[in-house]
Amino acid sequence: MEKDIVLVWNRTIHDFEMFLKLEKGLLPNSIDAYIHDVSYLSEYSRKVGLLPEEIKLTDLQDFLKDLNTTEIALTTQCRMISGIRMFFKYLLVEDAIQENPADLLDVPRTTRKLPDVLSNAEIDRMLATLDNSKPDEARNTVIIEVLYGCGLRVSELVELTLSQLYLDEECLLITGKGNKQRWVPINSRAIKLLENYISLVRTQISVKPGNENYVFLNHRGTKLSRVYVFMIIKKAVEKAGIHKTVSPHSLRHSFATELVQNGADLRAVQDMLGHSSITTTEIYTHVSRSYLRKTIREYHPRYRKTNSEND
Repeated sequence: MEKDIVLVWNRTIHDFEMFLKLEKGLLPNSIDAYIHDVSYLSEYSRKVGLLPEEIKLTDLQDFLKDLNTTEIALTTQCRMISGIRMFFKYLLVEDAIQENPADLLDVPRTTRKLPDVLSNAEIDRMLATLDNSKPDEARNTVIIEVLYGCGLRVSELVELTLSQLYLDEECLLITGKGNKQRWVPINSRAIKLLENYISLVRTQISVKPGNENYVFLNHRGTKLSRVYVFMIIKKAVEKAGIHKTVSPHSLRHSFATELVQNGADLRAVQDMLGHSSITTTEIYTHVSRSYLRKTIREYHPRYRKTNSEND
């Protein structure tokens, strides 16, 4: 019987792969991902003696419990469920099953750990470590101001071009994920620093062919890499004596957190960040509530009394 289960699963997965390739027309990477996801279910089902068409919702729930005993991350488990749902849709198409047991399968809840958020004062401390009389550090000042003041992704910053600058209108035209464009306001301080960098620093760089339109360049005349920007931020944080785990993305989170804490409309924040779903932006409402709780504990006499009684 065990040998029969192995043969059935191997044949079914092979047929599923052909379905994805010929019927769905998926790219090889996508097909590999689906097959990889289903292979976990196959391995579990062989262990408990289940054929593909015998699997019920309770079996899938038991499978997820089994996954939780492994080191597979919850985010990976969520992605795997997508592949498993596609597998059972295929079995429906083939009339191997009458209903999809994965339809009612709950996706494991994941907790999103946000990077450490920097306060406005901490940003100022980072900027104070830079000597703007030095070309590279003048550029780095602008980078920090733009990341924090505009909430850009680091990929958007390194790809930023001169033609995307609408400084007279105090805006940047950003190309984000999926080549979607959005308008992002830029503050007057960042504009002045950016204009000075372009006219006084960037003009002194011998630009390599193909890099003429990029805003931020290294001393060799080529656009900056994401890793290089990470090192700029890391160095400024260390010199400022800030004991937090900080990356360029932390400045984007700090930008959004400041807006939400100060009452900005969530839809406007979503547009400025370039989030495709409002759900992604809503993580900042949780940050905001946490901030409010922290504030009231520190400053309200009733909360201070309660905390001291509990200590």
